[in-house]
Amino acid sequence: MSTDTDTDEEYVYDEATGEWISAEEAAGRSSSAGAVEVRDAVGNLLVDGDSVTLIKDLKVKGANQTLKRGTVIKSIRLTGDEQEIDCRHETIKGLVLRAEFVKKR
Repeated sequence: MSTDTDTDEEYVYDEATGEWISAEEAAGRSSSAGAVEVRDAVGNLLVDGDSVTLIKDLKVKGANQTLKRGTVIKSIRLTGDEQEIDCRHETIKGLVLRAEFVKKR
């Protein structure tokens, strides 16, 4: 009796999700594991291009301006730091916000 090893797929248990996944998928996930996950104030995962809403009034240093709660910031960019996002506002260029003060829309 011979078995065809090409059709037998190897599975591994992923502790993060609690699921059995293929070995190929596990390898793909481990290679992307080095990427930084940025989460907003309520735990939603943020990615480049997302729109966020401020959850607190923020005084902007150097601009003598306060961004009010509820202000929508469009098209954010991740900086590589898990707590900072780079964004642009109509009146302020080069704005960097902490992820703990925003909520994904």
